[in-house]
Amino acid sequence: MTEHVEWSEPEAVAAPANAPVTPADAADAARLVAFGLQPKLQPARDQEYAELLRRYREDPPFARLADAVAAGLGLIVLEVSPRAGMAVTAAEDSVFAVRMGDYARRASADSGDRFLHGLAHLAVAAMAFPRPEDLADDGYIGRVSVNGVDAFVRQACRRLEERAEETGENTDPATDAPGLEAAWRIWARRSSTGATKDARRLAGSTTGIIAKAVAFLTESGFLQRTGDDAGGTYRTTARYQLQTRDMAGTAAMGELLELGVVPVTDGTATLLPAEDTDDLELAAGAGLPFHS
Repeated sequence: MTEHVEWSEPEAVAAPANAPVTPADAADAARLVAFGLQPKLQPARDQEYAELLRRYREDPPFARLADAVAAGLGLIVLEVSPRAGMAVTAAEDSVFAVRMGDYARRASADSGDRFLHGLAHLAVAAMAFPRPEDLADDGYIGRVSVNGVDAFVRQACRRLEERAEETGENTDPATDAPGLEAAWRIWARRSSTGATKDARRLAGSTTGIIAKAVAFLTESGFLQRTGDDAGGTYRTTARYQLQTRDMAGTAAMGELLELGVVPVTDGTATLLPAEDTDDLELAAGAGLPFHS
């Protein structure tokens, strides 16, 4: 008899979840997903958005409905909270994934340059969140600069070159080789700035590539620009932290961090001093504090 009571109690609690879904509920769920597709919109500045987020947290049937609407659009819900709003990312087959593809095509028609743009995005993420605990801490704010990311990648290039020399590997360019071993050969030989006569930064220079990457991330609501020093300084948003958590398990991300170019001691992260900094074109103030 006791067992019968224990099994029947959850059924009584779950009964309200079977209430019929109304068109108004579906519209509200779709509206919440639409808010989530506006990455720069902050819940604290939009009363309707904040109310829908509250309903998501307090009304499980509505939350499941919103999740279903997102899934139907090819979106993956990363988090729903006051700090991040409804943070979603597009699955590979989603129509909303086209935007990143457009970015890659706009970045450069050259396959080697597209490779460098991908490395720039990887480096920004690795430098913004150098420790696993940084990704786990919701209050953590990463800070990067354009020149700092370039110096970071160039030091990573130096480490990879030293590793290749130690193992007797071929150091000739191999643009079709996978992973970071090919990337450093391309990046190291590219000009850091390549400024024009009127002091404009060349788009094909490594800092130009990084600048385009961080501009895209800012436009997408992942970074916020904080100043013009060191080629442009930026701070991370909650959405970028969630996005980076999603990619943290990739082999390239792990390989880049394992190089040890960004050591962490007391809660700050800076670039390791190189044995000879002259040929690395390190920017002053490249290592920024990683905590607010």
